[in-house]
Amino acid sequence: MADPHLRMIRPVRPRTPQGCEECLRLNSPWVHLRLCLTCGHVGCCDSSPLKHARAHAAYDGHPIVQSFEPGEDWRWCYFDEAFV
Repeated sequence: MADPHLRMIRPVRPRTPQGCEECLRLNSPWVHLRLCLTCGHVGCCDSSPLKHARAHAAYDGHPIVQSFEPGEDWRWCYFDEAFV
């Protein structure tokens, strides 16, 4: 069965292609980046100290992200904790 949150995917452009939006503002390090497929927010992954991608999903209700790492091509749903 397809993830019902896939309907929230939109054509997006990364808002901060140079890195995690919040970490750039806070001058904080990150490990890997995730791109929100609803609005283009770029956030840091769960291995990063501040986990901004997950926080964005929870706060803004945008569950589907795609890896924003070179050579990676996968998507994750934070609401269902599953690859989509």
